[in-house]
Amino acid sequence: MGVKVIEKGLLTSIQDRGRFGYAQLGVPQSGAMDRYSAKIANLLVGNEAFKAVMEITLLGPLLEFTKDAFIVLVGIEANIRLNGKEISLLKPFKVKKGDRLHIKQITKGARLYLAIFGGFQTEVRLESRSQFYPITKTSSVEKGELIAISKNEGLKLVDFASVKYKNKELTSSVIEVFKGPEWDQVPLVLQEQILSAELTISKNNSRMAYQLQEQFPNTLAGMLSQPVLPGTVQFTPDGNLIILMRDAQTTGGYPRIFQLTEDSINSLAQKKQGDKLKLELIKT
Repeated sequence: MGVKVIEKGLLTSIQDRGRFGYAQLGVPQSGAMDRYSAKIANLLVGNEAFKAVMEITLLGPLLEFTKDAFIVLVGIEANIRLNGKEISLLKPFKVKKGDRLHIKQITKGARLYLAIFGGFQTEVRLESRSQFYPITKTSSVEKGELIAISKNEGLKLVDFASVKYKNKELTSSVIEVFKGPEWDQVPLVLQEQILSAELTISKNNSRMAYQLQEQFPNTLAGMLSQPVLPGTVQFTPDGNLIILMRDAQTTGGYPRIFQLTEDSINSLAQKKQGDKLKLELIKT
């Protein structure tokens, strides 16, 4: 088969680019939270940009390989061991049958990506392998699960790619945004408050959405449910800012005051509870 999950870690799932064209059915896009890092991982082992990878959050899994494979791990900083020996990020290497890989902890950032030559060969549902329950049977890999990989007998490890990894951009506290459809309804004084505030990621953060701790007075009128996307920033009646992420719903009834850029979604995906950020409005 390929990879056996000995311990699953905090939240470990298989993700590719995600599902598109199913919003009318209420199906989220899903896919890698940090698409940039997932893409770099795939390129480093010679894959197409969005083959299925393993997304690892904060505390990683213990994996055992049941066949030889070529792999790479991409993230900002992490404590990783192969058979007890330290492994570096961003450097493809060969694992042999029986080898154990332990992603012990992500020490900087929030997510890490494990790419394997040929991609993980899990079930395709609605044109994607991305795990999202109930589209897939589970939302994460499970202890004892055996994950299939491609046949790669006879392959020799070569330097498939050399790329520059933009970790400084991923660790930046600046999150660029465009105006959302309801931004102009926000009073000017409140606009200035939101854009000048140092914001904090709350404990309520997940693949679905990141909620910020700070609250602002919301005097906007209610609205009917409207389309939303990953990166949409909603302003709740209680004054909270909620930033939708890859597993977000497809419609929402709160004012949409901002829309994150793709780079900003990737950067936010590498942040965790307590991290600070500042929203920067892109003038168009």
